[in-house]
Amino acid sequence: MTLHDGELPIDDALVARLVASQFPDLSHLRVRAWPSTGTVNAIYRLGDALSARLPRLPRWAAALEREVAWLPMLAPRLSLKVPEPVAIGRPTREYPCAWAVYRWLDGVAYADGTVADERAAADALARFVRELGALDPTGGPPAGRAPLSDLDADTRAAIEAACPYIDADAAHEAWSRALAAPPWGGAPSWIHGDLMRPNLLVVAGRLDAAIDFGAVGVGDPAMDLVAAWSVFGAEGRAAFRTALRDDPRIDAGTWARARGYALHQAALIVPYYAASNPAFAAEGARIVAEVVGESGSR
Repeated sequence: MTLHDGELPIDDALVARLVASQFPDLSHLRVRAWPSTGTVNAIYRLGDALSARLPRLPRWAAALEREVAWLPMLAPRLSLKVPEPVAIGRPTREYPCAWAVYRWLDGVAYADGTVADERAAADALARFVRELGALDPTGGPPAGRAPLSDLDADTRAAIEAACPYIDADAAHEAWSRALAAPPWGGAPSWIHGDLMRPNLLVVAGRLDAAIDFGAVGVGDPAMDLVAAWSVFGAEGRAAFRTALRDDPRIDAGTWARARGYALHQAALIVPYYAASNPAFAAEGARIVAEVVGESGSR
């Protein structure tokens, strides 16, 4: 089942043809689809050491090109492993988007059953967020979402559409509180922009890597605080907050906006993917429950 209307047809044979025609030195590698809850790119293993990522929709090709352009600059300054681009593929008549080859990163997606110590993972992710935020933002591409007030109609409609899977009344109440958060007025800083469980890899029970930098850029630091709900439960969330308490970019308003962005993103995920990607829809419902469960506490 495809995930999106207008999704490009992608399969092993297509990837093998693209690799053979553009990177003939890699044409001997076995190509196989890699199962993932990711929704933006199709992922294929190339042998054991490489992977190919192909945008599922043409409008997402720019995000992949952004990632390839900026990761080499960011990677040496970050404590978590990040994807290493090897080559950028050209659009063709058969596949009309840029695509890319990366070094393979071992690990499994972050989940309650894969991470051994949620507090340690929260500390590691907070360090990563601080490291990104400390980088010089000059010249970085703009990133982030519209102000919460601009997202009101879409968020409320999504909450209604998701009501078979979430507590819609509680979600509306939490969203109304989020709208009271002060608008962002600070200096932009580097952000990952999409810190969710599928974009974090765990090795031997420890947080090891952050992937999918298609939303990377400079913007409101609240976007990376979304991880407090999108990644962690109550214990990890408390540790994440504590680890970031001395970050000068972050105040109570930043946390309040982050809560709103977490709810907005999760509410849209649930109805959109309920049929095509139920595992991802369930993840969205989990995030809504995390936000609703503590949205009035701070």
